[in-house]
Amino acid sequence: MLKIPEVNTPREFNLHGLRGISDQTMAMHLTLYQGYVTATNELIEHLWAFLKDGTVDHEGMPAYSELTRRLGFERNGMVLHEQYFGNLMQGGSDRPGRHSLFAKAAENSYGSVDLWKTDFCRVGMLRGVGWAVCSLNPATRRLSNHWISLHEHGHVAGFIPILVMDVWEHAYLLDYKPSERGVYIESFFSNIHWKTVDERLDTAVPAYAGSVPR
Repeated sequence: MLKIPEVNTPREFNLHGLRGISDQTMAMHLTLYQGYVTATNELIEHLWAFLKDGTVDHEGMPAYSELTRRLGFERNGMVLHEQYFGNLMQGGSDRPGRHSLFAKAAENSYGSVDLWKTDFCRVGMLRGVGWAVCSLNPATRRLSNHWISLHEHGHVAGFIPILVMDVWEHAYLLDYKPSERGVYIESFFSNIHWKTVDERLDTAVPAYAGSVPR
């Protein structure tokens, strides 16, 4: 029996009063995110319509292929936005606590939190639109920073996103000029909810604090 398709519900985030990122920007950004949720649900529903007969015939394959490729863009856009909003909060701070799980991971991977941040910020300044994502390799317990373009391009298989920063221009254009992306990045850092970042790290590798990178 074919099960009913999944339905994603937009998550709610309280992101008023961030430093350097206006409420107007966040309201616009959250509306954009809701569009990704809607598009994801619609694509899943269309794909399930193809599968209801238990097969995809030759004539239906081109449409099925395009829907599947499009789902990668929309679904990753939905999830990346949830991770981005989820690691922000009013009253956040620009660096993790000295003894936090993330600080330990950054030191083990880069030698210092400052060097990790330098690398992450430079990734965020790459030309083009996309995402800067700090991911964990669960096999080695090391962090690395990556450029994700078009939502679905650039993810490393098996790596787990720990900190996500949106650097598409819609994330900051109401507050900064395109040439001021670096100022936006510093604003992003001043609002990070490091407890969420630590929780992601601990979920990815339980008891990280007691582990030793290989």
